[in-house]
This record gives sequence, C-alpha cells and structure tokens, in this order.
Amino acid sequence: MLSYADLSPRSAARKIGSKSSLVYDELRAAIIALKLQPGAQIDKNEVCERLGVSRQPLSEALSRLAEERLVTVEPQKGTYVTRIRMTDVAEAAFLREALEVATVRQLARDIDQETIDRLGLLVRYQAAAVAAGDVEEFYALDLRFHATLFGRLAFRRVAEAVEAARAQTERMRRLLLEPSRNEETIAEHNAILDALAARDPDGAAKAMHIHLGNVLEELHQFAAERPDLFEP
Repeated sequence: MLSYADLSPRSAARKIGSKSSLVYDELRAAIIALKLQPGAQIDKNEVCERLGVSRQPLSEALSRLAEERLVTVEPQKGTYVTRIRMTDVAEAAFLREALEVATVRQLARDIDQETIDRLGLLVRYQAAAVAAGDVEEFYALDLRFHATLFGRLAFRRVAEAVEAARAQTERMRRLLLEPSRNEETIAEHNAILDALAARDPDGAAKAMHIHLGNVLEELHQFAAERPDLFEP
C-alpha cells in the first residue's frame, strides 16, 4: 500500500482556498512528482485522513484530475494514478514547444537586462545544484527558469495553457533527472539565455526548439526501457 506521508496535512495558515482545491493541488503535485507512481491505486480513506477532509472534496478533486487524465476511475474497482500515455505526452510536448518557442522569439526583441540577469542567476544555481547532487533543487530551478520567461511575457492564458500541458510532460521529466541529462539541460538553457541576451529572436527560438526536442526524444527512449509505467 502506498504511503501518503508526503501529502501535507491541511492547515488554514498553509493555503487559502476550497477544500477540494487543496486536495486537488496536493494530489496533482504528488502525481507529477511521482510520489504517487503511475498505476498505483489511490487509497481514498488514507488521503482523507491525511489531509483532514471528507469524501466530497476528495471526489471533486479526483474528478478534476480525471479530466486532466492524471487519474483513472474504474467503477467497482478503484481509482488509480493513470499510467503515462505517450500520445498525451506527445500532444502536451507539441503544445509546450509551440508556446515556448513563440515566447522566447517574442521576448528576444526587447527583453530587459533585469530578466536576463535573473535567468543567468537561475542557470548558475542549477549548476550548483548539479555539483551538490541536489536533484530536487535542480528540478525546482528548471521550473523557475521557464516560469520566468512566461512571467516576463505576461500573457496569462499562455502560462495557463503551458501549466496544463506540463502535467503530462513533467512526470516523464522527473524520470529523466540524472546528472548527464541535467548538465545538458544547463548547456541548453545557456544557449537560450545567450540568444536572448543578444536580442536574437531566431536564435532564441532555435535554442528553445532544440532544448524541448531533446527532452521529447529522451522521453521516447525511456518509455521503451520502462513499459510498466506506460499505457500499452
């Protein structure tokens, strides 16, 4: 049986929002972080006890997660973390690439130095995380690097669309967090940063395209090696 020790007990001071939203946020984060593994059954009683909620907000949260294809409800059997579908990953990756390539192309035209400096600092922190062997910190900084780009673009719907797509791609990304790939990610981030600093829209778009394309190729390779985590 799964352990739900990583789910945070409910606290009014910790987060503001409806109970169903709190449960949704916790379960979604746990699924994306692979704390709840693909194919694992969700113990509803344990989740309710851990988060201090009733079955109603849990059911509402699971319905939202089912819409995002992160959980699968099987009547008379149970609710399971959905195994990763490469078709979903490919679709999400396509959307992310289209939006992120367009984002850096737009930003490169007039990006401010403060954003360049912030991105550079994040890349240096990533290098420090690799040197320290801190995989979780590296992953958090990777998310901040991309979030900084969308924050500078300031297109709310674009950021929301990428966040929705991220749920499908990030479970796979977590499976690829290893030193060699992380060093390649730093090099790719530096290439994006260099093109942005040079105010080169085409160069920035090409660097982002290469970065996201490399990740998708590695995802396919991993899927062939670990078929147990994927839908047939």
